[in-house]
Amino acid sequence: MDLEDLEVYKLAKEVSGKAWSIYQEMDYQTKRILGSQFIQAADSIGANIAEGFGRYHYLDKNKFNYNARASLSESLYWLDLLLERKIIDKKDASYLKKKLKNLAIKLNNYITFTKKQIK
Repeated sequence: MDLEDLEVYKLAKEVSGKAWSIYQEMDYQTKRILGSQFIQAADSIGANIAEGFGRYHYLDKNKFNYNARASLSESLYWLDLLLERKIIDKKDASYLKKKLKNLAIKLNNYITFTKKQIK
């Protein structure tokens, strides 16, 4: 199986793409203060999944999957702040929050699956 075949990876890239489109609409000050934190957290989800995928031992793999899960939680935090401060509209926030919650479920399932892959 290739990394690109993993549904959890595909979802992470989709989230990252939407986060990037939101980030690009921000003014310079917002990007500097909130946006960079938001986009780094969103991009880190898929990056950690990718890094874990390349590891051999299931414990090593899941170390990165846990980091991905933490980045997902951080992304939700920044998303809530962006909405609360009226930097993004409710429609974009709702769409991305739904995607992140779906990704959280898939990521937890992937972590459980990986734990069973004792090598």
